[in-house]
Amino acid sequence: VHEVEAAGADRLHLDVMDGHFVPNLTFGALVVRALRPVTRLPLVAHLMVEAPERLLADFAQAGADGIVVHQEACPHLQRIVAQIHELGCRAGVALNPATPLGTLEEILPELDEILVMSVNPGFGGQAFLPGSLDKVARLRKLLQVRGLERIDLAVDGGIDERTAPRVVQAGATVLVAGSAVF
Repeated sequence: VHEVEAAGADRLHLDVMDGHFVPNLTFGALVVRALRPVTRLPLVAHLMVEAPERLLADFAQAGADGIVVHQEACPHLQRIVAQIHELGCRAGVALNPATPLGTLEEILPELDEILVMSVNPGFGGQAFLPGSLDKVARLRKLLQVRGLERIDLAVDGGIDERTAPRVVQAGATVLVAGSAVF
């Protein structure tokens, strides 16, 4: 954590996986609680889990500054985004590679972050899906047209020294790099 702080990271993105929504299993709110006193960086809990609403309060109480849920795991997405805000956290929504942008159009003004997955979630070290560049560019244009440039446009998956410039050129404002850094 101290090394990435010193290198200039502006947040820590924490991939939480439940072994159901994605095949891998990682960690829970206790890790966020352990990290909170170690860093002043914002902690963003990316919940790749089924029924994320069950865990929102745990992650907020553990010290998460932001919580990102998957659109595909949330049949009542607006309710969950409102709950995240009520807990005092920034609210983000992730989209898997095959999920169309249109699924977020109605809720865009309520979001603080949109996370475009440029790999299928669940495992680190995957290759960047080039089709994600067009999705990011279309989303950037949609945010501009709607006057919502304040929303962070993040990209997660396969981000490295080769893909990062292309993703930024497409319109991303936040790059999530796992394997390339750790």
